[in-house]
Amino acid sequence: MSLIQHFVNGKSYKGNSNRKGKVFNPATGEQESEVILGSKEDLNNTVNIARKAFESWSAKPPLQRARVMFKFKELIERNSEEIAKLIVSEHGKVYEDAKGSLTRGLEVVEFACGIPQMLKGEFTENVGSEVDSWSIRQPLGVCAGITPFNFPAMVPMWMFPMAIACGNSFILKPSEKDPSCSFKLAELLSEAGLPDGVLNVVNGDKEVVDAILENKDIQAVSFVGSTPIAKYIYENAAHNEKRVQALGGAKNHCVVMPDCDLDQAVNGLMGAAYGSAGERCMAQSVAVAVGDIGDRLVDKLSKKVEVLKVGPGMDKNSEMGPLITKEHLEKVRGYVDIGVKEGAKLVVDGRNLKLQGYEKGFFIGGCLFDNVKKDMRIYKEEIFGPVLSVVRAKDFEEASKLVNDHEYGNGVSIFTRDGDAARTFSSKIKVGMVGINIPIPVPMAFHSFGGWKRSLFGDQHMHGPEGVRFYTKLKTITSRWPSGIRSNPEFVMPTMK
Repeated sequence: MSLIQHFVNGKSYKGNSNRKGKVFNPATGEQESEVILGSKEDLNNTVNIARKAFESWSAKPPLQRARVMFKFKELIERNSEEIAKLIVSEHGKVYEDAKGSLTRGLEVVEFACGIPQMLKGEFTENVGSEVDSWSIRQPLGVCAGITPFNFPAMVPMWMFPMAIACGNSFILKPSEKDPSCSFKLAELLSEAGLPDGVLNVVNGDKEVVDAILENKDIQAVSFVGSTPIAKYIYENAAHNEKRVQALGGAKNHCVVMPDCDLDQAVNGLMGAAYGSAGERCMAQSVAVAVGDIGDRLVDKLSKKVEVLKVGPGMDKNSEMGPLITKEHLEKVRGYVDIGVKEGAKLVVDGRNLKLQGYEKGFFIGGCLFDNVKKDMRIYKEEIFGPVLSVVRAKDFEEASKLVNDHEYGNGVSIFTRDGDAARTFSSKIKVGMVGINIPIPVPMAFHSFGGWKRSLFGDQHMHGPEGVRFYTKLKTITSRWPSGIRSNPEFVMPTMK
C-alpha cells in the first residue's frame, strides 16, 4: 500500500510522526493508500524552513516570480489528465468535473502571472511643498492554507499561487482524505523553478491545524471548510495576532420566478444541486419556488433526478459520483431520514441506491424534497450531499426574505426574465455572490470569491484583487529632500503647506 508523505524543502519528507490516516477510493470503498499525519514538531520544523526561504524569495523581482508561475501554468496543462485522475481516485467526482475544477484553479495561476502589474503602488508628487508620497505593497512572510476535501486542486490553487507570487512562502495543510493532488502540485511548482522551501505541504489533522494557529512565525492563515471550524480558525488565528480569511458553510438558494425559462432553471438546478454529489460550498441546495410555478418545477425536477446517472467517476456515462467517505454517506442519509420525520415530502429517494460491482462504494442517489419549511433542519443546516429542498414562497418579497434571514450568505441565484426583479434582487440580497440566470455564480479569478454572514469570517475574500491585498501589507512613504536650508524642529502634528 502506497504511503503519502509531506512535501517539504523541495522533496518528500516523512517527518517525526508515526500516526497515519487511511485514504479510500470512494467508488470501490477500498483503502488505496495511507497518509502520514504530521505532528506539531513537523509543522514547526517546516515553518523554520519556510521562514528562511522567504528571505531570498521575497527579494526576487515580481517579474521573476511571475515567470515561475508561467512555467507552473504550462506544467499543469501538460499534466492535467494525471491530476484529474488523482482527484477522481480519492474524491470520487466524475472526471469532467475534476477537469473543470482544475481549470478554475489554473485561472488563479494565470491571474498570478500578472503579479508585476498588481503590485504596482501609487505615487503622488508634491503632496506638500517639495514633498512626495507613495505606497508600496510588500509580502507578509510565512503564510498557511488549510483546505477541504471537496476541491483538492482548486481551493489550494486559490491560495498558494497568489501568496507565492506576492513574495511569501507558504505551508499547505490539505485534507487528509485526498492529499495526493496537493503533493503533485507542489512537485510541479518545484519543477517550474520555485526555490526549495517556498511551498511546503504538511499533511495532518487537528494537531497540525492547531500548530499552524499557534506558531508565531506564521503571519496569515487561509481556510475553507465548515462554519464551526471556520469560526474556530478565525478566533484562534486572530488571538495569535494573525491575518485570517476563513470561508465557512453555505445553504445556497435558487429563487425560481414564475416568468423564468423553466427548462433553463431546471437544468441549472440539476447541475448545481447534484454535480460533485452536492459536495460543493456553492451547491444549490434550496430551490425557492415563487407563486404558482412550484408544481411544474417539482414535476420537471423529479423526472430528471429519477434518471440521474450515478456511477464511478471515470465512467464517461456518470453524471454524479460517490460521496467522499462511508461516514459522510451515513451523515447524508441521516439528513434525508430527518427530513422525512420533519414532514417534508420526499419526492425522489436515493438512499437505497446500489451499483453492481460497486456495492461497497459510497454511493447515494439524488434526493428531492418538496414542501420544505424554514424551521426544518434540512432547510437550516448544510447537508453537503445530493439533496435538494424545494420551498414554496407566495411572492418575490417572501422569497427574498427567506434568503436574507438565513444564517449563511455564500451564494444565491435567481431565474427570471424580469430585469427589474433581477436588479432589485442583486442589490438588496444579503449574499456575497449572486447569479442572475446563472446557477453557480463562482467569480472568475480576476474577481474575488467569498460570502457574507456566517459563510465568511474575516475582512477579505479569496483570490483576485482581494487576494493580493490579503497576502501583502501596505507601506506608505513620505519624502522630502532639503535643498540645504535647515529648518527648526517642529513639535506639532505635521501638516502639508
